[in-house]
Amino acid sequence: MLKDCVKVPLENDANRLMPWNDNANPGPWGSPSGGDDKRDQPRRPSGGGGPRRPGGPDFGGSFDRIAQRLRDLMGGGGGRPRRGLVPIVAGGAFAAWALSGFYVVQPNEQAIVLTFGAYSRSETPGLRYHLPTPIEHVEKVPVTSLKRTDVGGSGPDADSPAESQMLTSDEQIVDVDFSVTWRVADASRYLFATRDPEGAVKAVAESAMREVVGKTQLQPIISTGRGLVQQQTADLMQRTLDAWGAGISVVEVQIRSAGPPPEVVAAFREVNNAEQDADSAENEANTYRNRVINEAKGDASRITNAAQAYREQAVREATGEAARFNQIYTEYRRAPGVTRDRLYIETMQRILQNSNKVVVDSKGASAPIILPPDVFRPKTQLAPPPQVEAAPAQPQPKGGQ
Repeated sequence: MLKDCVKVPLENDANRLMPWNDNANPGPWGSPSGGDDKRDQPRRPSGGGGPRRPGGPDFGGSFDRIAQRLRDLMGGGGGRPRRGLVPIVAGGAFAAWALSGFYVVQPNEQAIVLTFGAYSRSETPGLRYHLPTPIEHVEKVPVTSLKRTDVGGSGPDADSPAESQMLTSDEQIVDVDFSVTWRVADASRYLFATRDPEGAVKAVAESAMREVVGKTQLQPIISTGRGLVQQQTADLMQRTLDAWGAGISVVEVQIRSAGPPPEVVAAFREVNNAEQDADSAENEANTYRNRVINEAKGDASRITNAAQAYREQAVREATGEAARFNQIYTEYRRAPGVTRDRLYIETMQRILQNSNKVVVDSKGASAPIILPPDVFRPKTQLAPPPQVEAAPAQPQPKGGQ
């Protein structure tokens, strides 16, 4: 069989060199069923001495039929090519490849165009175009949606003491679980500045919280100072991420829980109870001290004010009496008799105005005097008699007293 293959001249059709395409050669499976040579070939005994099996599948014919179909598709009869079919197929493929560069950027996204893997430009929302693959490639990043990163575990059953346990400035251990809400501020920096942006946010959050807690005492962290700790942590995180150029904006840091580790909760409660008792006793002592001091200050102020009022009253009364005496003395020097009579009458009026006695001058009376019964009734509070100003002194006649 090799001898026959060597004698076959070389032609353009390479398939004729193959022994199974030579119809004259029966090959390993005998003569083909559809060959031109109809002569019966003698059956040679096999190694086992039995008859040889009949011919197998015709691979050569199958290849010929496939080649003929390709020739019919790419060219006309007689081997002439069909003009226009190849350019149409090539143009359609190129158009499909070119149209594959259109893409849509959603309102909440920012597109980053990469040229051969390197940053080229950023695109805003809308219908956009880039050179098709493999020249340019697009990465879409959501820039308005908020993302959340939990530090210390995302739930009560997923606690991570290695992340949450921290040391305060007063050398106390506190277990802080908190969450960081953040978003993408610059998509290009977000993609290229760090290898793992979410991991970077978590690492920066834990580092910033440890630094802030290390400068703060335990009591403010677990009571009223959480807001300040959250704000300081967010500011420190933002400064660190900006220094890295991470393109991330920290929206909020929220402490979910803060307290002592579970192993020392009982001892911590006892310490808190003792501190509360001490604070209560101190507050009671301060209250008593303030009350006593305030009462003493009030009594001293009242006594001082009363003394000042008495002094002012005595001074003013003395001043008034002195002024009255001076006025009376001035009038007495002008009219001594009239002044004496008026002083006598005013004095008797002041003494007898609340008395039930009736004084009757009986000189020249010829008939009995009958008084009404109302005169002898007890008198209630009566209005003080009007003050009568001293009349100006009248000139005394010569020789009068």
